[in-house]
Amino acid sequence: MDLVAEKKDSDSENHNSYARALIDSTTDTNPKEAADDETQARELRAGLHPLKNKFVFWYTRRTPGIRSQTPYEDNIKKIVDFSTVEGFWVCYCHLARPSSLPSPTDLHLFKEGIRPLWEDSANCNGGKWIIRFKKVVSGRFWEDLVLALVGDQLDYGENICGAVLSIRFNEDIVSIWNRNASDHQAVMALRDAIKRNLKLPHSYVMEYKPHDASLRDNSSYRNTWLRG
Repeated sequence: MDLVAEKKDSDSENHNSYARALIDSTTDTNPKEAADDETQARELRAGLHPLKNKFVFWYTRRTPGIRSQTPYEDNIKKIVDFSTVEGFWVCYCHLARPSSLPSPTDLHLFKEGIRPLWEDSANCNGGKWIIRFKKVVSGRFWEDLVLALVGDQLDYGENICGAVLSIRFNEDIVSIWNRNASDHQAVMALRDAIKRNLKLPHSYVMEYKPHDASLRDNSSYRNTWLRG
């Protein structure tokens, strides 16, 4: 779906009809699905435009040169969640831009229910495509990726868990996480979709690394397995 939705004269009537249908359909769903449907119905009645997926922004900030004994999971802080086009723009417009973030900082955008951890059940069998950017251009490519994810513009979208922007001293690194590292077709299709949506120049090299390999060598970006 597009992030910028065109309003039509019949939007209000269609929204209300769909909202009623959503409410009526909750009797045969589990509690979470029913709650999600009721939330979407309220959003439609309010004239909002629900996204296909609900997303959460997280961040991780570490002190340079200091090895913390705090588990990595405890350093990940939730910023905000959103489920509509309007909700996305409200929170995104208030987020700090990559160029203003200190190093090292990680900014995470993941579907609701998926933590930005290798060990999460949605991530443990997957991996990530990695792209390294010069700091002067990373913000533009990150924004394009965020819009593609939120707008469900990438092929094999159900296989995508989220994305991370890693602010480092000499470069910024963008990684796109997927659920199944062993599905070669889906992995390569995701690579092609990223290149196409970001209009990635041919000079940029994409690298892939399964999360189980990251767990073994305790490294996110070193010793990648695939380049393309």
